[in-house]
Order: sequence, then C-alpha cells, then structure tokens
Amino acid sequence: MQTISLAKAVELIPDGASLMLGGFMGVGTPELVVDELVRQRKRDLTVIANDTAFPGVGIGKLVDARLVKKAIVSHIGTNPETQRQMIAGELQVDLVPQGTLIERIRAGGFGLGGILTPTGVGTVVAEGKRTIEVEGKAFLLEIALKADFALVQAFLADTTGNLAYALTARNFNPVIAMAGGTVIVEAEHIVPTGVIAPDHVMTPATLVDYLIANA
Repeated sequence: MQTISLAKAVELIPDGASLMLGGFMGVGTPELVVDELVRQRKRDLTVIANDTAFPGVGIGKLVDARLVKKAIVSHIGTNPETQRQMIAGELQVDLVPQGTLIERIRAGGFGLGGILTPTGVGTVVAEGKRTIEVEGKAFLLEIALKADFALVQAFLADTTGNLAYALTARNFNPVIAMAGGTVIVEAEHIVPTGVIAPDHVMTPATLVDYLIANA
C-alpha cells in the first residue's frame, strides 16, 4: 500500500478505464476523487455503481462533464441528465436489479464466474441470458462484475491501509474493494495503525493499493 496525492492517484486512471464507485445517491462516494477525475478530464469511462446520484453530486458530476461512456447501475431515476443522455444515445446505460448488481460485484471479488438468481425470470431482464433450472426452479445466470479500479470512500484509514466506514457510507464500498483491480481510497481521517481495533476493520489493508494523503 502506498500513500499518494489526490492528483497522482487519478493520474493512474487512463481514459477508457472501468471504475467501481462506492456510494448510494452520493452518500459514501469519494467526492474529491470524482472532482479530480473531472479536473483531469478522464474520458470514455465505464462506471459501475448503485446509481448516478444527482446532477452536480457524486457520479452525477462525471455525467454532467460527459466523461461516462457506459453506466452499469441499478437506477437513474434521481438524475435527469443521465436520462437525457441515455435517450439521446450519448450514454449507454445497463440497468441491473439492485440485489443482482451487488451480488455480481461480490462474485467478481470472490473469483466466481457469476450468480444464479430468480430475479428477472420471465421479464425483459432475461433477454439474451442463460436460464438454468435448479430443483425445478428457473434461475438466470448473471455474469460476475469486476473493474480496472475501485474508488472507495472510508471514514477511517490507518497508515497501513485498514479501513472503517461510517453509517450508511458502508454500502457498496466494502464490496467494490474486493472487485477492483486497483483499489484507491479516499478517507476522511487517517490515523496511526492500531487506532482502528481489529474487530472494527471492515476492509483489510491487504486489499488497498493506494491511500490518498489528506492535505
């Protein structure tokens, strides 16, 4: 694990990269990283997240700046700009049921090929997907999701890279930390190793590649 500046962390991300971002309508999203992605004009991004938040908030800033080529999310109902770009053919949106989305990410993090779920059987969600019968019940095979980078927001990080999250910011963050090829963490507070009790570590340091230094 290395501690680096915000600018250097984002410089590691090339145009066209796939990114997983923590957050639920902006709560738990690494806002400073998003702002730096916009400042550095990282283009043609594939974003995997719960949603695209709101205009001017979280992932919504990337959408506003037209930096997202494809979004794999559970909903876009809170962001009219995402809807507008999708309808205009400027942004590809893959809508995935929320539980299926997080389980596909979890499967990617654990090295599995995918999951079997009954969600979407007999609906448009099933189009083009393989159906597998288990004990007389139909399931869809949903392929695991991984990304080039996981951009994580934590409440606490110690100097080794162990992480803890606050309240509902512990949403997608611990799971995407498992499924990103390179894990970059923005933490509200960086504390000496040992301050976070072992039982309170939610993401172990072994998963973290880069911790952004607090200014």
